[in-house]
Amino acid sequence: MIVALLNQKGGVGKTTLAVHLAAAFAQKGRTMLLDADPQGSAVSWSSQRESAPPFTVTALAKPTIHRDIDQLAHGYAHVVIDGPPRASDLARSVIMAADFILIPVQPSPYDLWAAQETVELIQEAMTYKPSLRAAFILNRKTANTAISKSAKDVLQELPFPVLSTEIAQRVIFAESAATGETVTEREPTGKASQEIAAFIKEIEKVAA
Repeated sequence: MIVALLNQKGGVGKTTLAVHLAAAFAQKGRTMLLDADPQGSAVSWSSQRESAPPFTVTALAKPTIHRDIDQLAHGYAHVVIDGPPRASDLARSVIMAADFILIPVQPSPYDLWAAQETVELIQEAMTYKPSLRAAFILNRKTANTAISKSAKDVLQELPFPVLSTEIAQRVIFAESAATGETVTEREPTGKASQEIAAFIKEIEKVAA
C-alpha cells in the first residue's frame, strides 16, 4: 500500500501526518517514508531523533517517482509519501505512484481554494489510473469554531470523501517535531495521541 499526502498549499501539516502514519504502519510491517518535498521536512524530522526512526526515511524530490516506485518500494509492506506543496510535475509523479491520496486541509478559505487544485490534479491522474482513491482530512483545526464546520461542509461538496477524524492544532505537535518524535512517543495518553490513533484506524479502513 502506497499512501501519499498532498496539498497545493504549504503549512497544512502534511509532514506531521505522514510521520505519524509511517510510525503506525511500521508496527505492522517494514515501512518507508519517502520525502518528496523539496523542503525535506521529513528528513529534517528524522535527523532530530536521538535514535533511528522505526521506519526508513528516503529523500527523492524528482518527478520520476512514478517510474522508480517499484524499485524503491521493493521489500516494504508500506510506503508513505510526503508530497510537495505545489502543482508541478513532481506532484503529478507522486500522484501516479500512489494507491491512495490523503489531502490535509486546514479550515480556512485559502486552504479550501487550494484543495480544488489538488482535486483537479488527482482527477487528471484517474484518467490513467482508475484505481486511484483519495480523501480529505481536516487538520490543524481550532476547536469549537464555526469555520471548521463550514469547511467540512464545503469539502463534502467535492468528489472525494472527508474523514470523520479531525486533528486539532496543538502545541505538542510542534514540540515533538523539534525532537524528532511522534506525539504518541512524547505523550502516549494525551488528546493529540488519541486523535492520531483515530486517524490511523480510519486510514487503515478507507485505504485498505
